[in-house]
Amino acid sequence: MSPENYLSSKDATLASIIEATPTFKKTDWNKDLYLALLESIVSQQISVKAADSIFARFRALFPEHYPHPDLLLAQTDEELRSAGLSFQKINYLRNVARFSLEKGMDYAHLDTLTDDEIVDYLIPIKGVGRWTVEMLLMFVMNRPDVFPVDDLVIRQKMVKAYQLTETGRPLYKQLHEIAEQWRPHRTLACRYLWRWQPNAN
Repeated sequence: MSPENYLSSKDATLASIIEATPTFKKTDWNKDLYLALLESIVSQQISVKAADSIFARFRALFPEHYPHPDLLLAQTDEELRSAGLSFQKINYLRNVARFSLEKGMDYAHLDTLTDDEIVDYLIPIKGVGRWTVEMLLMFVMNRPDVFPVDDLVIRQKMVKAYQLTETGRPLYKQLHEIAEQWRPHRTLACRYLWRWQPNAN
């Protein structure tokens, strides 16, 4: 049974969302966790278009457009600001670079860890929260069973699809209960929710 058919058999509401939503290709980040973390920080709280532009200018500051940790740490504030980065994001990017040099961010090593162990390993980096690591798990490491309950779009789509009326902690409890039936394919369910256009047609 395909993952889509499995999800559809467990949840009639999700089945209708899957049926109405186009399929998609997997994201290929070439298993570069370090670069993906840098981009996620640049993308925080700004539009996709703005983030793409700033990240391209940021990468252009480096030979072969790759911000190796030692080269990133050698850049001045002024050089990094020229790419359109805020001082806060500059500090966060440097935190990732330092962590990569000191602790390591090797894909092969992290891939031996559980999802929760990867979260625990990376969130000590200031500027990297649980949601950021969950996006890494879903889109870079292709982990199949991640449920990013703190993602605003996921919450909004689930509230609409399941006609939920609770707020706060009771809402979170309901969301987790709904998502339990999606195991072990919660990542796939969320990818359909992100792409679902409830007002289409």
